Formats: sequence, structure tokens, C-alpha cells
Amino acid sequence: VMGFVLRRRSILALHASAVCIGGQAVALCGESQVGKSTTAAALALQGIPVLCEDITPLVEEDNRFRVEPGYPRVCLWPDAVEKLFGAKDALPQLTPTWEKFFLPLDGTKARFDAHRRVMSAVYLLAPRVSEADAPRIETINTREALLLLVQNSYMNWLLDRHQRAAEFDALSKLVTRVPVRRLVLH
Repeated sequence: VMGFVLRRRSILALHASAVCIGGQAVALCGESQVGKSTTAAALALQGIPVLCEDITPLVEEDNRFRVEPGYPRVCLWPDAVEKLFGAKDALPQLTPTWEKFFLPLDGTKARFDAHRRVMSAVYLLAPRVSEADAPRIETINTREALLLLVQNSYMNWLLDRHQRAAEFDALSKLVTRVPVRRLVLH
């Protein structure tokens, strides 16, 4: 619902989780079930605060892009909970009618960052590979970064042609101001 509301208000939203490193936002962007939330949760368990998960709203301000914080939790599928905590039911369930669980960002196991943060980098999570040089971080050019971010903007099918043009303009600015890299995992 939040993604729908943001898009109807013409707020650019990436299909990404975002964490706070060194006082700045780092987005983990990618397709569904590529590991955005799981990576954010793993980083949170190491003491890195989470700004938002699944939907990363961006606001352009003073020639910079800032990430708006989301909800103080990370939603995870049972297999991710098992990998992170050793048991599928180690976290509370979101609702009895859905199999997803959530990691509360209440300071007990992990923290939430409730402040708007400047975006310092975007990492596009690529599909996993069984190559010997994985994991690796790849630099990508601005053209490819733009095309990949257009594909990974949240609920982009809701946009009319004027909103689509505004989104394309905003993403064009984003890829020239913020480093975008590909993260290839094993």
C-alpha cells in the first residue's frame, strides 16, 4: 500500500532496502527475492542501522538525493530467517495468515535509523552465480545504471506519461550524482 501511496504522490521510490553507513544511506536494489531484505537484516545484526526495506523513497533536495526512513522492521521469508537465526520461527510472524516474519528494529537485535539521509551509493543485487571470482562488485556506466534503476523503481506501471518522464529525469540525475554498482554474489 505504501508504494502505491508514494507513487500516487509522485514520489520516486526504488525497489530497494536502505541502510545507514557513516551517516549516509546506501541502497540495496534489485528484483523480488534477490536478497535485499536479507542483506539489510544481516547488516542490521552487525550493528548497521536500517532506514527502510523493500521500498526506498527518494527526495531530491539541494542537488542531493535523500532517503526517507520507512517502518522499523525488516520482513523476511522463513528460509532467510533460518539462515540468519538458525530456525524458521525465530522471529515473530507478520500475520497468522501469511508466512513472512519480521525482524523488529527496536534496538534489541537490530536498530532503525529514523532520520532522512543523503544517498551515497546504490548497489544493484545481481542474480547469484557460481563463478570463481564471486562475490564481486562491478562498476557500471551511467546508461546501464539508468536502465536498471528504471526497471527497479517501485510500482512504475502506475505512472502516467508525465510521471514517467519526471521519474526518468530524476533517475537520470541520480545516476550522475550517486555511484551505482552491481553486486554479484556467489
